Amino acid sequence: MNPKRFQRPVAALVLGGASAAAAFLGAVSPAHAFSNPPIQVAQGIEYMCGGAAKGETAFLEMVAPRWAATINFRVNDGKGAQQAGFPAKAAIQVRQKYTGQTVMEVQTQAPYMLARLEPGAYDVDVTLGGLTLTQQLVVIAGIPARATFVWPSNFDMASIAPPLPQAQALAQTTVAR
Repeated sequence: MNPKRFQRPVAALVLGGASAAAAFLGAVSPAHAFSNPPIQVAQGIEYMCGGAAKGETAFLEMVAPRWAATINFRVNDGKGAQQAGFPAKAAIQVRQKYTGQTVMEVQTQAPYMLARLEPGAYDVDVTLGGLTLTQQLVVIAGIPARATFVWPSNFDMASIAPPLPQAQALAQTTVAR
């Protein structure tokens, strides 16, 4: 056995840490570089929102089985396809199904939300631009639950989208006469 063949990876670990070793071994490329969405807490429930970038979406799909609930938000494009994401904040309210008690209220602009809900039956309301969609979500211990909210293609997304930076600049300029 040649003991020198292991020196390079070990030296990379010692000198540059795990990230340098992973880069040396080809495990990380710039295309995969992104930061994980932060885990947040609302009303004592941990949740994570994200999915605006492909890498973030892949990460959330990978970790979703370890979370009690996955909630997706999409807009139908009118041609049978669904486009992820939307340009405005959506208000999410999770209520216990039989008591109506609100257990969680958050806002997100991301197309995915993962939450660590306790086992039980819930009604989930998602409001976007004045249109509220409701679905039931049943969380069973050890089995991830999933709900997908799809806004119709005729929903007026442009009216709730934040203005583009160019439009803002034009609106803020005044004409001196």
